[in-house]
Amino acid sequence: MKAAVILFPGSNRERDAARALSLVSGAQVQIVWHGEHELPAGTDIVLLPGGFSYGDYLRCGAIAARANIMNAVRAHAERGGLVLGICNGFQILCEAGLLPGVLVRNAGLRFLCHEVLLRVERADTPFASAYEKSQLIRIPIAHGEGNYTADEATLETLEKEGRVAFRYAQPDGSADAAAGPNGSLNAIAGIYSEKFNVLGMMPHPENYIEPEMGPIDGRGLFESLAGAFKAA
Repeated sequence: MKAAVILFPGSNRERDAARALSLVSGAQVQIVWHGEHELPAGTDIVLLPGGFSYGDYLRCGAIAARANIMNAVRAHAERGGLVLGICNGFQILCEAGLLPGVLVRNAGLRFLCHEVLLRVERADTPFASAYEKSQLIRIPIAHGEGNYTADEATLETLEKEGRVAFRYAQPDGSADAAAGPNGSLNAIAGIYSEKFNVLGMMPHPENYIEPEMGPIDGRGLFESLAGAFKAA
């Protein structure tokens, strides 16, 4: 499996993401500068990492969404290639039109950096097959604009088509408005594209992969990616 991690000015999780892909999924990883026009030959998965691209000026992810490399990322997704956006990467995917909705300021207008519980909404995608449906996992967040917002029609479509990937959850597994730390509608923490080959999520699974550092609930996502390409 070959992976491309896109580096924007202000990214700060690109090496964490690259390590997770390499260590857990065994991917050959190349960090690609945002000014490039093409992805490396044979790229299987593109990862847009967390950080503060362009200092989050205008809207978070708005400038990065118009970078040269995003045309190649969009073409990759249209061909059915896998794309994963984490935190700022999720914001960029929404701004680029690869995912619906938008990420806005947290409901409490505070930057949040702590562990959350997520409920896995489905386990039949290339990103979640190593989990079980409704499994609760612990993953950290670190964002100031993680409040997922969309119009009523978009939310209805996401729910009807089963495109919610993860929800913020309570210890008993319930996922309601109170479970979300940032005000996200329907407690949404991550969503899929129509073809389920693009995933955007606010929490950081790449930071929970090594027992020496604490919980390892993030490994499942990268194990899922490895399994998807072994199956192929």
